[in-house]
Amino acid sequence: MDNLKLHKYGDPILRKQAELVKKINPEEKELLSNMAKIMYKNEGIGLAAPQVGINKRIIIVHTDNGLLKLINPQILEKEGEDSLSEGCLSLPEIFVQVNRAKRIKVEGLNEEGKLIKLRAEDFLARVIQHEIDHLNGVLIIDYATETRKEKIRGNLEKIANHTKMIFEVKNRRKAKMVL
Repeated sequence: MDNLKLHKYGDPILRKQAELVKKINPEEKELLSNMAKIMYKNEGIGLAAPQVGINKRIIIVHTDNGLLKLINPQILEKEGEDSLSEGCLSLPEIFVQVNRAKRIKVEGLNEEGKLIKLRAEDFLARVIQHEIDHLNGVLIIDYATETRKEKIRGNLEKIANHTKMIFEVKNRRKAKMVL
């Protein structure tokens, strides 16, 4: 799993509903570790498994107290509202104003399979909601106004075309290996 890479806009996995993790195996623990490496290498503050090409309901979030790792996270309660410009590792150089709950209560499993519940507010609540959106195939551009979408359309097309080119190269390599 050391060969994981950040997947960007245009990759179909970013629009899929991620699958529940039924059992936590060494594979999931290794995934969490590799996700952290990728997140920190790319100077991120959160990452979801679909962003590294894995269709599982797993997220990580950098906090003041260390790395929060959640498997099968779900938001139980939302309170208040706040608006802030957000970026995303899968959408480089794209920023969108997003309204999110100011405070949330979330639960999920830790890497040992223990159920944990926590309350988060302000920026931490925002990052958790952003990463859970990824598990549901939702991207920050889905929150953009039509005016904003029009302004970023060119950048989105560049990212998507680059992603398409990467897929084509991979498919050619696979075809040569089969022959």
